[in-house]
Amino acid sequence: MAAQSESQLREEICSVGRSLFDRGYVHATAGNISVRLDEGFLITPTDACLGRLDPGRLARLDAQGRQTSGDPASKTLALHRHIYGAAPEARCVIHSHSTHLVALTLHGVWSPDDIVPPITPYFVMKVGHVPLIPYHRPGDTRVGELVAQRIAQFHARGTPIRAVMLERLGPNVWHGTPGQASAVLEELEETARLWLQCLPRPQPLNPAQIEELRITFGVSW
Repeated sequence: MAAQSESQLREEICSVGRSLFDRGYVHATAGNISVRLDEGFLITPTDACLGRLDPGRLARLDAQGRQTSGDPASKTLALHRHIYGAAPEARCVIHSHSTHLVALTLHGVWSPDDIVPPITPYFVMKVGHVPLIPYHRPGDTRVGELVAQRIAQFHARGTPIRAVMLERLGPNVWHGTPGQASAVLEELEETARLWLQCLPRPQPLNPAQIEELRITFGVSW
């Protein structure tokens, strides 16, 4: 597939933001989307509603994170840059305050390495492990370092991750395009919804079932 132009990426950021907002995955002015360019970054403006983004007003920054055009950049840019630095395959990062995922951290996650268990095949295939990042205030510079450390830990195990969960705040997910990152976010939020709604709690997929997914679909788990 040919690389998207900056103009196309701006349009896709706005389209994905509007779709997430319209379906309740983000609300008010919570959440942000960034894209790594060949030289620099695009990111949604601070306090912007993802449902009403203007492609021409997205913040553009150079490779050092200095803003060169657009409205003032989201304060989460530093965290996004840590993710891009630790996960070279990432070209888009989305952060949301998705309701069921935040509720999950208030209720109690399954484990620090997996906020929800592998209860569906598509969670294993499309999302993978999602570690918990302990609570820090919004904008705390230490969070980016903690996220980068967790990404490195999973890479060292041979199981690259596509998401982390910030306790009481929401997930950060990443992939190759805004559309792909959005799909990860949606699958993760819906898995949290299932886990919270099922009583008694469902059993995770067993090792043999996960191994079958590995063999059939090349899943990393």
